[in-house]
Amino acid sequence: MLENVEVLYHSSIRLKGNKTIYIDPFKINENRNDADLIFITHDHYDHYSEEDVDKVKNKDSIIIAPENLLKKLLKKGIEQNNIVLVEPGQAYEARGIKFETVSAYNLGKPFHPKGNNWVGYIINIDGINYYIAGDTDLTNENKQVRCDVAFVPVGGTYTMNYTEAAELINNIKPKIAVPIHYGSIVGTKQDAEKFINLLNDGIQGEILMK
Repeated sequence: MLENVEVLYHSSIRLKGNKTIYIDPFKINENRNDADLIFITHDHYDHYSEEDVDKVKNKDSIIIAPENLLKKLLKKGIEQNNIVLVEPGQAYEARGIKFETVSAYNLGKPFHPKGNNWVGYIINIDGINYYIAGDTDLTNENKQVRCDVAFVPVGGTYTMNYTEAAELINNIKPKIAVPIHYGSIVGTKQDAEKFINLLNDGIQGEILMK
Protein backbone atom coordinates (compact mmCIF):
# COMPACT_ATOMS: atom_id res chain seq x y z
CA MET A 1 0.00 0.00 0.00
CA LEU A 2 2.99 2.30 0.40
CA GLU A 3 4.59 1.34 -2.87
CA ASN A 4 4.92 4.51 -4.95
CA VAL A 5 3.99 6.68 -1.94
CA GLU A 6 6.36 9.46 -0.89
CA VAL A 7 6.27 12.00 1.91
CA LEU A 8 8.46 14.65 0.33
CA TYR A 9 8.61 17.27 3.08
CA HIS A 10 6.41 18.44 5.97
CA SER A 11 2.90 17.63 4.66
CA SER A 12 3.87 17.30 1.00
CA ILE A 13 2.88 13.90 -0.38
CA ARG A 14 3.18 12.21 -3.79
CA LEU A 15 0.98 9.25 -4.71
CA LYS A 16 1.70 7.36 -7.91
CA GLY A 17 -0.89 4.98 -9.31
CA ASN A 18 -2.55 5.21 -12.70
CA LYS A 19 -2.30 8.95 -12.06
CA THR A 20 0.41 11.03 -10.42
CA ILE A 21 -1.04 12.95 -7.49
CA TYR A 22 0.48 15.59 -5.23
CA ILE A 23 -1.03 16.80 -1.97
CA ASP A 24 0.12 20.19 -0.64
CA PRO A 25 3.39 20.33 -2.63
CA PHE A 26 6.01 22.22 -0.64
CA LYS A 27 9.80 22.54 -0.85
CA ILE A 28 9.90 20.50 -4.07
CA ASN A 29 13.57 20.15 -4.97
CA GLU A 30 13.26 20.02 -8.76
CA ASN A 31 10.91 20.78 -11.64
CA ARG A 32 8.90 17.60 -12.10
CA ASN A 33 5.80 18.90 -13.92
CA ASP A 34 4.27 15.42 -13.83
CA ALA A 35 1.11 16.02 -11.81
CA ASP A 36 -2.22 14.76 -13.09
CA LEU A 37 -3.93 16.08 -9.98
CA ILE A 38 -2.82 18.49 -7.25
CA PHE A 39 -4.81 18.48 -4.01
CA ILE A 40 -4.60 21.52 -1.72
CA THR A 41 -5.99 21.24 1.81
CA HIS A 42 -5.93 24.98 2.64
CA ASP A 43 -4.18 28.21 1.77
CA HIS A 44 -1.43 28.51 4.39
CA TYR A 45 1.97 28.94 2.76
CA ASP A 46 3.23 25.49 3.76
CA HIS A 47 0.26 23.84 2.03
CA TYR A 48 -0.53 26.16 -0.87
CA SER A 49 2.85 27.19 -2.24
CA GLU A 50 2.57 28.71 -5.71
CA GLU A 51 6.29 28.21 -6.30
CA ASP A 52 5.94 24.50 -5.64
CA VAL A 53 2.69 24.12 -7.56
CA ASP A 54 4.65 25.47 -10.55
CA LYS A 55 7.26 22.74 -10.08
CA VAL A 56 4.73 19.90 -10.32
CA LYS A 57 1.93 21.15 -12.57
CA ASN A 58 1.69 21.06 -16.34
CA LYS A 59 -0.90 22.51 -18.72
CA ASP A 60 -3.25 19.57 -18.14
CA SER A 61 -2.99 19.32 -14.34
CA ILE A 62 -6.22 19.51 -12.34
CA ILE A 63 -6.02 21.48 -9.09
CA ILE A 64 -8.45 20.52 -6.33
CA ALA A 65 -8.84 23.09 -3.57
CA PRO A 66 -11.25 24.73 -1.11
CA GLU A 67 -13.42 27.47 -2.52
CA ASN A 68 -11.56 30.33 -0.85
CA LEU A 69 -8.52 29.59 -3.04
CA LEU A 70 -10.34 30.31 -6.31
CA LYS A 71 -9.23 33.94 -6.65
CA LYS A 72 -5.59 33.06 -6.02
CA LEU A 73 -5.67 30.22 -8.55
CA LEU A 74 -7.29 32.36 -11.24
CA LYS A 75 -4.90 35.24 -10.56
CA LYS A 76 -2.05 32.79 -10.94
CA GLY A 77 -3.33 31.94 -14.42
CA ILE A 78 -4.85 28.53 -13.76
CA GLU A 79 -7.70 27.90 -16.19
CA GLN A 80 -11.14 27.62 -14.57
CA ASN A 81 -11.67 24.28 -16.34
CA ASN A 82 -8.61 22.91 -14.54
CA ILE A 83 -9.91 23.81 -11.07
CA VAL A 84 -12.19 21.65 -8.92
CA LEU A 85 -13.53 23.53 -5.90
CA VAL A 86 -14.48 21.48 -2.84
CA GLU A 87 -16.21 21.82 0.49
CA PRO A 88 -16.19 19.46 3.48
CA GLY A 89 -18.23 16.29 3.62
CA GLN A 90 -18.70 15.72 -0.10
CA ALA A 91 -17.75 13.12 -2.72
CA TYR A 92 -16.11 14.02 -6.04
CA GLU A 93 -14.39 12.55 -9.06
CA ALA A 94 -11.69 14.08 -11.25
CA ARG A 95 -9.73 12.39 -14.03
CA GLY A 96 -11.21 9.07 -12.98
CA ILE A 97 -9.99 9.43 -9.38
CA LYS A 98 -12.73 9.29 -6.76
CA PHE A 99 -12.24 11.19 -3.54
CA GLU A 100 -14.10 12.55 -0.53
CA THR A 101 -13.50 15.60 1.62
CA VAL A 102 -13.34 15.68 5.42
CA SER A 103 -13.60 18.87 7.45
CA ALA A 104 -10.21 19.96 8.86
CA TYR A 105 -10.16 22.53 11.66
CA ASN A 106 -8.93 23.45 15.11
CA LEU A 107 -10.70 23.16 18.44
CA GLY A 108 -9.84 26.00 20.79
CA LYS A 109 -7.08 27.33 18.53
CA PRO A 110 -7.35 30.16 15.99
CA PHE A 111 -5.20 28.84 13.16
CA HIS A 112 -7.71 26.76 11.19
CA PRO A 113 -11.28 27.93 11.86
CA LYS A 114 -14.07 25.51 11.01
CA GLY A 115 -15.85 28.28 9.12
CA ASN A 116 -13.08 28.41 6.52
CA ASN A 117 -14.29 25.06 5.13
CA TRP A 118 -10.77 23.70 4.78
CA VAL A 119 -10.43 20.00 4.17
CA GLY A 120 -8.63 16.73 4.34
CA TYR A 121 -9.06 14.18 1.57
CA ILE A 122 -9.83 10.48 1.24
CA ILE A 123 -8.43 9.55 -2.18
CA ASN A 124 -9.13 6.18 -3.78
CA ILE A 125 -6.25 4.85 -5.84
CA ASP A 126 -6.42 1.33 -7.26
CA GLY A 127 -9.01 0.37 -4.65
CA ILE A 128 -6.99 1.70 -1.68
CA ASN A 129 -8.35 4.62 0.35
CA TYR A 130 -5.67 7.11 1.40
CA TYR A 131 -6.71 9.67 4.02
CA ILE A 132 -4.71 12.90 4.17
CA ALA A 133 -5.99 14.70 7.24
CA GLY A 134 -4.83 18.25 6.50
CA ASP A 135 -4.22 20.65 9.37
CA THR A 136 -6.74 19.54 11.96
CA ASP A 137 -7.37 18.60 15.53
CA LEU A 138 -9.16 15.46 16.66
CA THR A 139 -12.78 16.10 15.61
CA ASN A 140 -16.10 14.32 15.35
CA GLU A 141 -15.74 14.39 11.56
CA ASN A 142 -12.37 12.71 11.30
CA LYS A 143 -13.35 10.09 13.86
CA GLN A 144 -15.81 8.83 11.21
CA VAL A 145 -13.16 8.31 8.53
CA ARG A 146 -12.67 4.85 7.09
CA CYS A 147 -9.47 4.28 5.16
CA ASP A 148 -6.64 1.87 4.50
CA VAL A 149 -3.76 4.33 4.89
CA ALA A 150 -3.86 7.52 6.99
CA PHE A 151 -1.48 10.49 6.90
CA VAL A 152 -1.93 12.53 10.06
CA PRO A 153 -0.22 15.60 11.53
CA VAL A 154 1.68 14.95 14.77
CA GLY A 155 3.63 18.17 15.39
CA GLY A 156 1.15 19.95 17.63
CA THR A 157 0.75 23.74 18.01
CA TYR A 158 -1.22 24.21 14.78
CA THR A 159 -2.65 20.66 14.63
CA MET A 160 -3.04 17.54 16.69
CA ASN A 161 -0.05 16.51 18.72
CA TYR A 162 1.26 12.96 18.58
CA THR A 163 -0.95 11.65 21.40
CA GLU A 164 -4.11 13.08 19.81
CA ALA A 165 -3.05 11.75 16.42
CA ALA A 166 -2.56 8.29 17.90
CA GLU A 167 -5.99 8.50 19.52
CA LEU A 168 -7.52 9.26 16.13
CA ILE A 169 -5.70 6.41 14.42
CA ASN A 170 -6.57 3.91 17.13
CA ASN A 171 -10.20 5.00 16.70
CA ILE A 172 -10.43 4.76 12.90
CA LYS A 173 -8.15 1.69 12.61
CA PRO A 174 -6.44 2.01 9.22
CA LYS A 175 -4.03 -0.70 8.20
CA ILE A 176 -1.14 1.79 7.98
CA ALA A 177 -0.58 5.19 9.63
CA VAL A 178 2.02 7.71 8.47
CA PRO A 179 2.96 10.78 10.55
CA ILE A 180 3.35 14.13 8.78
CA HIS A 181 3.53 17.86 9.63
CA TYR A 182 6.70 17.71 11.70
CA GLY A 183 10.42 18.23 11.31
CA SER A 184 10.58 21.76 9.93
CA ILE A 185 8.01 24.36 10.94
CA VAL A 186 6.88 22.55 14.07
CA GLY A 187 7.38 19.15 15.67
CA THR A 188 10.27 16.69 15.58
CA LYS A 189 11.05 13.20 14.39
CA GLN A 190 10.71 12.16 18.03
CA ASP A 191 7.04 13.17 17.81
CA ALA A 192 6.67 10.82 14.85
CA GLU A 193 8.38 8.00 16.72
CA LYS A 194 6.28 8.53 19.85
CA PHE A 195 3.15 8.53 17.71
CA ILE A 196 4.03 5.14 16.25
CA ASN A 197 4.77 3.73 19.71
CA LEU A 198 1.23 4.64 20.80
CA LEU A 199 -0.52 2.76 17.98
CA ASN A 200 -2.54 -0.31 18.83
CA ASP A 201 -1.47 -3.77 17.71
CA GLY A 202 -2.59 -4.44 14.16
CA ILE A 203 -1.92 -0.90 12.95
CA GLN A 204 1.36 -0.49 11.12
CA GLY A 205 3.11 2.83 11.71
CA GLU A 206 5.57 4.00 9.06
CA ILE A 207 7.88 7.02 8.96
CA LEU A 208 8.28 7.98 5.30
CA MET A 209 9.76 11.46 5.64
CA LYS A 210 13.46 11.39 4.77
